[in-house]
Order: sequence, then C-alpha cells, then structure tokens
Amino acid sequence: MKASKSDKNPNVFLTLEQLLKFELISTIINLGSGKQKSNSVLSGRYASRLRGRGLDFEESRPYVLGDDIRKIDWNVTAKIGKTHTKVFTEEKEKPAFIYVDQSASMGFGSTKKTKSVVAGELASILAHKIKKGGDRVGGMVNSGKTYEVVTPKRDPRNIIYFLQKIVEANHKIYQPEPFEFESTLTEIISKINNIVTHDYVVYIISDFRRYSASVVQYLSQLALHNDLVLIKVYDELEEHIPQEKLTITNTKYQINLNGKNKKLNNTLNKAFEYDYKNFQSELEKYQINIFKINTHEPVEDQLIEVFSNYNTNAAR
Repeated sequence: MKASKSDKNPNVFLTLEQLLKFELISTIINLGSGKQKSNSVLSGRYASRLRGRGLDFEESRPYVLGDDIRKIDWNVTAKIGKTHTKVFTEEKEKPAFIYVDQSASMGFGSTKKTKSVVAGELASILAHKIKKGGDRVGGMVNSGKTYEVVTPKRDPRNIIYFLQKIVEANHKIYQPEPFEFESTLTEIISKINNIVTHDYVVYIISDFRRYSASVVQYLSQLALHNDLVLIKVYDELEEHIPQEKLTITNTKYQINLNGKNKKLNNTLNKAFEYDYKNFQSELEKYQINIFKINTHEPVEDQLIEVFSNYNTNAAR
C-alpha cells in the first residue's frame, strides 16, 4: 500500500533514518559528569561507593553503625578523635533496559509532535548514549496488547533492531486492539523482571495516563535491585487547557470542552500538576526518579536542562 501524505509526517510517524540521526545529538549532550557519576542515571559505567578491599580509596567519613570495622581508618580516627571508616570506589558495568510506550494514548499531539514520536526520540538518544559508554543496551516496545523484547547487548546492530521495533509499533498506533491494561502490565513487569536481574538502569518512557497505586508496586519491584528512571511524555494541551471551545475525539468518541468556563479550565489545569506531583511523591518512597518531557520543545534541549539541574543538585 502506498504511504499517504500523513504517513510521511515526521512529527506523527517515525522512521529508522530519523531515529538514527539522534546518535550525533547524543554525543553533544552531557548527561553525567565529575564525581557525581554514581548519582547520574545516564552516565553508563559508574563509580559506585562500596566498603570493600582491593578498590580505589576515595575518602574517609564518620563511622556509622553497621560499617565493617575492618575498614576503620585508624590514622584519621587518631587525629580527629572520632572513629572514621574508609570508602572505596569500584568501576561497575551498568547495562540498560529501555521500555518504550507506543500504545494508543501516545498517539496524541496538539501542536507539534505526538507523544509517541517524542518517546522514540528519547529512546534513541538514551540507547546511543549508553552504547558510547560501553554498556549493554536493550529494551521493550509496548504497543498495548502486544510487546517486543530486545535483549541487552553491546552489538550496535542490536540498537538498530530495537529502534526498528519502535518504528513498527509507532506505525500501528492508530489501529489499536482492545486489551486489559492491568493484566497486560503484570505480564510486562514479570517479563522485565526475568531479564533485568540486578544492577541495571531501567528507563520507562510513557505518558503514564493509566498508572495507579498498583502500578507503583510493580515498579517498586524493579527498583529493589536496579536504578529506575521514569520519563513522562506529555502534550501542552494536557497541561494547560486553552480558553476556547474545543472538540476532542479518539476516532470513536468525542467530547465538547468549553475552555472559556473559568472554573472548569482552572480545575483541569490544576488536575494535571496534582496527578503528577502525587505520582512523583509515591515514587520517591522507593527512590524512583521521574521527570517530564513535553512534545513542543526539542527533546535534546529539554534533556540538557533536566540533567544540568540534576547534576547541580547532586553536587550539593
């Protein structure tokens, strides 16, 4: 079948060529630097703080209950008069697993790109950045009822295969099949847990439109032995309803929305931020990071700003 004009719109439908171009962009984005490597979730190989032997000495710090007494720094303890312990660093591999949501709700975009396109761009930048760090990278592409898994590998061809799966799912996004969200999610998390054992960094890129308290519990399982980072992709219209009359449709149903109604407009605008803050608060209980990326600004510019702030805060 010959592709229609809309199928060629890069703001709606992804192509492999489009995603591969982000390899160059990934080289100019600094997503982790300096002594905060272990704090940066995108730095690839990282220096982890361990209390052990045969490692590089980093610093001495006050002894706390539970520290190995064999690591007590007797020289510093004698000088200061307070017990101190040695802290060492070790270079560890940090394989990555990237979950990319390409289900029906991701096909929305009001001004520029759709959420599904932005999700694909994010996945491409992450995958190329991780590859340059020398770590294994793979992931899962979820189209709603079905999903594709790409086992983490260092082979550059593995990234191309992963990106191609994102493109394929993206082109089917407007022909969704009905599915049971909770049961599908349980199956997905179970599958990821079988692949992601421990010491992985797991990225979940989604709009998180249907994520409930039970979903947080699923995510907490992954966060027990891995670094988990959530990236919420959202559209400007979801955050701020314009003060005008709108007709919104999902091709099956439609609603008329009166944005000129100040009370309704204010309620809807506050709901987005409230839901996000509430979700973020629940995730913090399990030390899970989340940040937002919108559909109307360049992805690379947003990532630079997000991680500049992140690394600045981590250094304090």
